[in-house]
Amino acid sequence: MKKIIIVGAGPAGLTAGYELVQRTKDYEVIIMEESTAVGGISKTVDYHGNKMDMGGHRFFSKNSRVNDWWKTMIPYTDNKMQKSQDYVMLHRKRVSHIYYNNRFFEYPININFNTIHNLGLVKTVCAGFSYVYACFFKKSETSLENFYINRFGKKLYKMFFRDYTEKLWGIPASKLSPDWGVQRVKGLSIRVMIKQIYHKFLGSHKQEVETSLIDSFEYPKYGCGQLWEHVGEQFIKLGGQIKYGCMVCGLYQRNSEITQIEYIKDGIKYYENADIVISSMPLQNLIVSLNNVPKKIMKIALGLQYRDFVIVGVLLNKKEFKQQARKDCWIYVQDSNVCVGRIQIFNNWSPYMVENPNNKIWLGLEYFCLEGDVIWNRTKKEWKEIAKAELQKIGLLSKKSHILDCHYEKVRKAYPSYVGTYHQLKMVKEYLNHFNNLYCIGRNGQHRYNNMDHSMLTALETVDNIILHKKGKDNIWNINIEKEYHEKR
Repeated sequence: MKKIIIVGAGPAGLTAGYELVQRTKDYEVIIMEESTAVGGISKTVDYHGNKMDMGGHRFFSKNSRVNDWWKTMIPYTDNKMQKSQDYVMLHRKRVSHIYYNNRFFEYPININFNTIHNLGLVKTVCAGFSYVYACFFKKSETSLENFYINRFGKKLYKMFFRDYTEKLWGIPASKLSPDWGVQRVKGLSIRVMIKQIYHKFLGSHKQEVETSLIDSFEYPKYGCGQLWEHVGEQFIKLGGQIKYGCMVCGLYQRNSEITQIEYIKDGIKYYENADIVISSMPLQNLIVSLNNVPKKIMKIALGLQYRDFVIVGVLLNKKEFKQQARKDCWIYVQDSNVCVGRIQIFNNWSPYMVENPNNKIWLGLEYFCLEGDVIWNRTKKEWKEIAKAELQKIGLLSKKSHILDCHYEKVRKAYPSYVGTYHQLKMVKEYLNHFNNLYCIGRNGQHRYNNMDHSMLTALETVDNIILHKKGKDNIWNINIEKEYHEKR
């Protein structure tokens, strides 16, 4: 029997593994996972009965295959199922705001009385003229900054996008590739927002729905990671294997085939033969793990950059948390005076994620950083003090309030960055494609800031290719690059 090695037990790796063992018995399938849990950046951590996701992952996709896949794993719920069953998807309302200039604005930005009142008449008029100017005098989209200005005008860009974007990436948006904007906020602009409002006013249901504009989504009862834990269990029941604590550090080749992988477990090196390798490990790590890599390709790989991530769980008495923000799923912090980039309120993702949701608020404060820097190395005591100070500065806590408990989690290489040698990524892709039995999937596997459903689609396409003996990998690499994918179901 032929053997397939999958590197990484995140959404992409688990989707590929499950599909393979569910659709065919022709392969022995093994997933190598470096950590001790499945889910990757989509995992859920339990801390004293309070569950925290590594990031907000809405279960919404324009792709019916992905939606059907989720429904197969965990059924969507009604009110009776919600209370009596654990494996259900809750229907959740999306409420989110942008914090800017000591006020909270609806996200996505709505052109309504609240926005005009918060901005003031003068700023609103200036923003309007700025947008009109941008419509007539388009900038060349050579940077993420210009991408935003073309769609919102310079004033709105500075108000609602610049500070958060620069916190996330750690550099000015003027130095970032526009590709991130193309993939993440494709189709989102003032014109689209006006069109959305117009259709709502007329009661029309024919408008296209962007993923950034949806007003509701599905979510597993006990967090995003619950689904991936379930997928892992089903994968094993169907004959698959997951090897935890295994860091893949070598891939050995002969001609155009990967023949063997090397991994470290408990400080000891092991080797495993492979007929096919599916990799969701960071593209940089993959190239470094290969032998006989051309110097030019190695140089590009070493020049790829990433952003790391720390999420701080904060437990509060509900009565001490600002009333205005209690219904939010998350808040984007568009303020350079604090380091926090985004705040999740886990109660509103699912009340079952909080041990005492009636009396307690369980927050996730997200900080973007580089492994080894000041933010990365903070202690629990420091995080508790910083979280309290920043929540007070934003106005979500009063000066007399206090934090009941906190917990933090670190995630390496959470965000593949669009700087460094990113513009030469095509050469790396072409080099990897010459290995007939090597497939790159997922966010880090393709060095592309994919959503969860996009990562899953790269896995589904890969399994299709393997089972149908299809040559070529363009269908895998082309997920989440074409405009039509985002705008049409």
